[in-house]
Amino acid sequence: MPVTKLVKPNDSIKARKPVRFSERCGVISAEKSSGVDSRSNSLPVFTARQYIPIMAKIIRKAAARKPAAPKKKPAAPRNKAKKKAKKPAAGPWTPAKRSPKTPKPWTPGEIHEALSRFRKANPEPKGELEHLNPFTLLVAVVLSAQATDAGVNKATRELFAVADTPQKMLALGEKRLRDYIKTIGLYRNKARNVIALSARLISDFGSAVPRTRAEIESLPGAGRKTANVVLNMAFGEHTIAVDTHVFRVGNRTGLAPGKTPLDVELGLEKVIPAEFMLHAHHWLILHGRYTCLARKPRCDVCLINDLCRWPEKTV
Repeated sequence: MPVTKLVKPNDSIKARKPVRFSERCGVISAEKSSGVDSRSNSLPVFTARQYIPIMAKIIRKAAARKPAAPKKKPAAPRNKAKKKAKKPAAGPWTPAKRSPKTPKPWTPGEIHEALSRFRKANPEPKGELEHLNPFTLLVAVVLSAQATDAGVNKATRELFAVADTPQKMLALGEKRLRDYIKTIGLYRNKARNVIALSARLISDFGSAVPRTRAEIESLPGAGRKTANVVLNMAFGEHTIAVDTHVFRVGNRTGLAPGKTPLDVELGLEKVIPAEFMLHAHHWLILHGRYTCLARKPRCDVCLINDLCRWPEKTV
């Protein structure tokens, strides 16, 4: 069977007419040569034979021209180890930041001068907790935890008038004791401790306050600070009781810096001469309570402002 030639398109763009896809494939030319109408729904057998090879050829050429999709590279395994931080590029030299300087320690001469000034201003300092005997002093110190001395004195004046011994305190009872000290913080727990320590003094120490730190610390509600206060004020022992005021003065002035009250206590015991040990505890407490205040220290009236190592002092 003869193959029908495809119609060559006109070279002139202006004279060109719209060409349908079937004409480009040679179908119309075949129909014209065979006398078949192009609008017919079916094609003759020989027309289909021409159409199919031509379309297959066109499809094969298009497929050959289509670029192949690039193959995906296998994903690299994740490196769980942290990447090393890149070192910054070397730049101009800058001086290293210096840590704040630690205050210069006090010399023995400066410590002696400071305590001499305190002694001259107040030769015989006294504690501000009111008491009648070692037992009432012990009770007052136990009640003063997380409370002011003025508040404790207000409550104990009437209490000690009716109960100034362990036997009288035990007879008073915990319920009635609470009525006397209810203006003090944590009064319920403190009343329980006072009754318990009174019973311990009667049973274990013959109703007397013991004279060693370990024995006093064994009593309910009593700690190291309580033992040091009682030993110093009742028995004249050379002890340093570190409360919030002494702790602040020791660190702020640089006299005995420490992170804990025990550190400050041991530091003060090392540097304070023996001739000042009896009253050093009271001088430091009074100085912290009335001069070296926590929020607004009164540096202008401080007796040792020229010796103090605090960098923020106002004079």
